[in-house]
Amino acid sequence: MIREKKHRLSPETYHGYQIVAFTLCLKNRTSFFTTQERFEIFEKMLLLNAQKFYCDVLVYLFMPNHCHIILSGNNERSDPLAVMKTFKQQTGYWFYKNALNVHWQKDFYDHIIRKEEDITKQVHYVLNNPVRKNLVKNWHDYPFKGSTVYDFKEMGLNWCRNPA
Repeated sequence: MIREKKHRLSPETYHGYQIVAFTLCLKNRTSFFTTQERFEIFEKMLLLNAQKFYCDVLVYLFMPNHCHIILSGNNERSDPLAVMKTFKQQTGYWFYKNALNVHWQKDFYDHIIRKEEDITKQVHYVLNNPVRKNLVKNWHDYPFKGSTVYDFKEMGLNWCRNPA
């Protein structure tokens, strides 16, 4: 029997005041996150799970076939990994009930952001994803994004151009 190589850090590594960037992809690159209604359903589940596991959401952005989420633990009981696992399980069930041909890929990508100066750079990268994919000319124009920390409407249009 061939066993899959373990590629995730130990669960304890994610606990507490960690900041973790996640990317979840849809199987077969299915285009799904294309309407405000769909975005709001998934946004609500994400925000409820973040609150349940004591995390702030620095940024979340749903591209048509994947999403980027950066979570920040806000106390010693925080668990960003539990947020993602629960979110993926709940949304996977939602797909099963409402969109039978849409599925998440088996796993997700993540990395712990270790340097304070990397946080802004990571948020810039996420917000500019729809610009790089030519979906909009400016990140402000992309509708399927949010944060529990930043008020993107108050930030200038050039806030995340050419991050240092």
